[in-house]
Amino acid sequence: MSIADKAMFVTDPRRKHMGILSSIKEKLFGKTASEPAKPATVTRTPGVMPAAAAGSAAAAEAAAKAAAARAAAAKAAAPVDVEAILEAAVKAKGIKLNWRTSIVDLLKALDLDSSLAARKELAAELKYNGTDADGSAEKNIWLHKTLMKTLAENGGKIPKELLS
Repeated sequence: MSIADKAMFVTDPRRKHMGILSSIKEKLFGKTASEPAKPATVTRTPGVMPAAAAGSAAAAEAAAKAAAARAAAAKAAAPVDVEAILEAAVKAKGIKLNWRTSIVDLLKALDLDSSLAARKELAAELKYNGTDADGSAEKNIWLHKTLMKTLAENGGKIPKELLS
């Protein structure tokens, strides 16, 4: 992580509470994948009765649900090619990174923190409950496999050999 990235992490309030998994999703799926849908707001118009306002709130909620359903359908219809994105990122870096088997290299390819602390955070987000030591090969393999499955569940197109 560059100094500029660290500064942004500290100064940008949206990133302050963003976890490693959300950062990975944002890098792969775009900003909207990691942001929750904004709830509809109801404004009160002078002269409009509360029942009418409640009706407009229900209409706004229905519109928000319909928009979410359309977004989910679009996401299901067009999976994000994670392999292509990561291959392009590695190529752009000009260094050898084996993102297909290494969680550290995958994080580096995405310009994300690959430190032990970051991997511990990712393990917590992915609900790791094993007993392997932090930084162990077994835990890193688990992180990589679980991340691949999670990305696939969230609209990522993942090569089959990475999902086994």
